[in-house]
Amino acid sequence: MYFVASDHGAIELRGAIVSFLQARGIEVLPLGPAEGESADYPDFGEKVARAVSSGEAEKGILLCGTGIGMSIVANKFPGVRAALITDDFTAQMSKEHNNANIIVMGGRVLTETEACAMVKTWLDTEFEGGRHQRRLDKISAIEEALKSGEL
Repeated sequence: MYFVASDHGAIELRGAIVSFLQARGIEVLPLGPAEGESADYPDFGEKVARAVSSGEAEKGILLCGTGIGMSIVANKFPGVRAALITDDFTAQMSKEHNNANIIVMGGRVLTETEACAMVKTWLDTEFEGGRHQRRLDKISAIEEALKSGEL
């Protein structure tokens, strides 16, 4: 299951991405305000990041006006690797090198066509592992040290 959430700055983009994922046969849980409602991005960023962190969701997609705020929120959660993507190259690298389990985009800076193309790239790219896994292991070690109070 993929969780897809937005604040009021990306409601239409959320709808386009949910439809795109469903067309690919991916089960989706959309979260966020209805058209015309305002919402605070931390509320929905937390829900998706918590679901990915706990294993309730396989992956997540977060959307706000620029993607910056949602990125900050999501990366507070253990095991979350949320990547702000801005084009096909960053979408590819977010998976290939960083194995991002959440991607974040800006509804005020991307068209629906651009965003769906980036989601496709992210979905279709494989994680390379190898030296990249070693780096992710170092990130996990930092998270564990913080959790145990060593850092």
